[in-house]
Amino acid sequence: MGRVTERRKVLRIRDGVVSTRPDTLVAEEPMEIRLNGKPLAITMRTPGDDFALAAGFLVSEGVLAERSDLQNIVYCAGAMTDGSNTYNVVDVRTAPGVTIPDITLERNVYTTSSCGLCGKASLDAVRTTARWPISDTPPVRVSPELLASLPDRLRAAQRVFDRTGGLHAAALFTEEGELLDVREDVGRHNAVDKLVGRALQNGDLPLSRVILLVSGRASFELAQKAVMAGIPLLAAVSAPSSLAVDLAAETGLTLVGFLRGGSMNVYAGEDRIALRTAAARG
Repeated sequence: MGRVTERRKVLRIRDGVVSTRPDTLVAEEPMEIRLNGKPLAITMRTPGDDFALAAGFLVSEGVLAERSDLQNIVYCAGAMTDGSNTYNVVDVRTAPGVTIPDITLERNVYTTSSCGLCGKASLDAVRTTARWPISDTPPVRVSPELLASLPDRLRAAQRVFDRTGGLHAAALFTEEGELLDVREDVGRHNAVDKLVGRALQNGDLPLSRVILLVSGRASFELAQKAVMAGIPLLAAVSAPSSLAVDLAAETGLTLVGFLRGGSMNVYAGEDRIALRTAAARG
């Protein structure tokens, strides 16, 4: 919609020199997701790829799993009282016969750009049953050298970040290191949802032979989104949370954190990391 960035006047101070200049900021606007006409969630996001964002969110909630589950997604006309369209409200219509999990219809979820789904009633409510158990997928093995090369490739693909410095990014790579897709958003969880939603729309789920790389930390929610999409390996340039590690260990997800330069920590699923024959140091 052309609202990814906005311009604002700023007072700039550099080495004691004061000037005024326009600055480019990443846009952040609320988006309401409706499911079959009923309000479901509000997320703070960077406008763009809104339909993919909504679809990916519903994959992580266990509502959608295949392209055939989705009937259509539309912006809601008349979202304002004067009948105008804000392009900040989308309605996802599921195909006839799609079963809607009870947890999605009985709560209005507010998600922020920093923490994703906040205030979940309990850990059990978040651990949605995965459609594609990662342990059942064909083995994927990648070398530490290949993983180490991915952050620079992700950074090079962040077009809006170069202009604003204020966006998270998520990318999908093949096990050979080929970049498949990259999305940016003010919320790291939104960037992942946009990737997963586009995969759903293209009929590419489950993503059983790809690597998911995120530009920030690896939260429990990002690990959950990877598991729900059938992704076997999640790598982050920053730290994972303890719950993310627990979930990875339970589901068979390979979780890599602090992926910087040639260094990384493997917190779970080390069998997918193709180490050299020399024994790893304790």
